[in-house]
Amino acid sequence: MSEFIPSGGGGQTGFRAGIQKVGGNLAGMVIPNIGAFIAWGLLTALFIPTGWLPNEDFSSMVGPMILNLLPILIGYTGGRIVHGQRGAVIGSIATVGVIVGTDIPMFLGAMIIGPLMAWILKYIDKVLDPITPPGFEMLIGNFSLGIAGMLGAMLGYLGIGPIVSGITTFLGNGVGWLVDNSLLPLASLLIEPAKILFMNNAINFGVLAPLGVVDAEATGQSIMFMLETNPGPGLGLLVAFWLAGPKLLRGSAPGAIIIQFLGGIHEIYFPYVLLKPQVVLGVIAGGMVGVTTFMVTGVGLVSTPSPGSIFAYIAVTPAGNHLGVLLGIVLSAATSFVVTWFILKISKVDATEGDLAVAKDRSKEMKAGN
Repeated sequence: MSEFIPSGGGGQTGFRAGIQKVGGNLAGMVIPNIGAFIAWGLLTALFIPTGWLPNEDFSSMVGPMILNLLPILIGYTGGRIVHGQRGAVIGSIATVGVIVGTDIPMFLGAMIIGPLMAWILKYIDKVLDPITPPGFEMLIGNFSLGIAGMLGAMLGYLGIGPIVSGITTFLGNGVGWLVDNSLLPLASLLIEPAKILFMNNAINFGVLAPLGVVDAEATGQSIMFMLETNPGPGLGLLVAFWLAGPKLLRGSAPGAIIIQFLGGIHEIYFPYVLLKPQVVLGVIAGGMVGVTTFMVTGVGLVSTPSPGSIFAYIAVTPAGNHLGVLLGIVLSAATSFVVTWFILKISKVDATEGDLAVAKDRSKEMKAGN
C-alpha cells in the first residue's frame, strides 16, 4: 500500500509541479487513514435508520467519528509528515479548534491546520533547541508545544474553521445550483483531469465528502459521494487500452484493471493517460454519463466508498439503490471505453518501451509531487 502514498517531496518547479506537490501532500494525509474511513462507512451503511441493520446504539458512533475522529486523524497525519511526532501532536490539538468552531466535517480544515501548525512548531524548535540549557529539554519542549498548540487551536476556532466553513457553504451552493439546473455532470470536466494531478483525495475528502455528509443526514444518501469515486471511467479506459492500445501496453492492462476496479486504486491508470493525454476525454465523458445516470435513477451512497472499488461501492449502497448504482458504473465504463477506443484508433503513434518508461517515471514523479 505504501507505494500508492504520495510523499509530496521533490524539486521540480512550475505551476503544474506545485499543484502536483500539493495533491501529493494532501493524499499523504488521507490515504494512511483509509481504514478509519472504511470503519465509519460500514457503521453508516449498516446501522443508521436507513441502513441494512438499523441499530440506534451502534449508529450513535457515526456522528462522532465523522465530525471528530476522522478530522483529528487527518490533522495528526499531516502534522507528522511535516515534523514527526511533535508535529502530529500539535496538528491534533489545532484540529480540535477547527472542529469545535464549526458544525460540519472539517477534513479540509484539518488538511490546512495540521501541517501549518507542525511547520510553525518545527521552526520554533529550530530557534529554541540551540539555546535550551542542558536538563531543561523536556520542560521547554513540552511547554513550547503546549503554548503553540493552544494558539493553534484558537487560530483554528477563530480563523481556519469559519473560513473553511464559508468555502464549503459557497461550494455547496454552487453544487446545489448545478443540481437544480440538471448540470451536475459538468463537474466531471474538473474532477477527472484533477485526478491525473493527484488532487482526487483533496477534492473527494476536502470538498465532496463534507457536502455528502450534510445530504446523507437529511435524506439517508448522497450523490456527492459518487462524483469522484466512480470506478467506471477508469475501467473503460483500461479496457480500451487492453483491446486497442499500443501493443506494449496491452499485456499490462488486465492487471491494472484488477487493481483499479477491484482494488480501488485509481492511480494505476494515470500512466496510461500521461502516455496519451488526449484520452482524458474518455474518462471525462464516462464521468459525465455516470453522474447523469445516478441523477436520473435518483441513487446515492450513505458514505464515501474508500477506496473507490466496486466492492466498496456495494458496501455503502443503501437498500434499493443497487440497480441504479451498477447501471451508472456500467454506462460510465462503456462511454469511457468507446471514447478512449476511438482516440486510440485514430492515433497514428504507437508506444515504445521508452515511452512507457517515461510515462511511468512521470507518474511516479507526480505521485511524489516532483
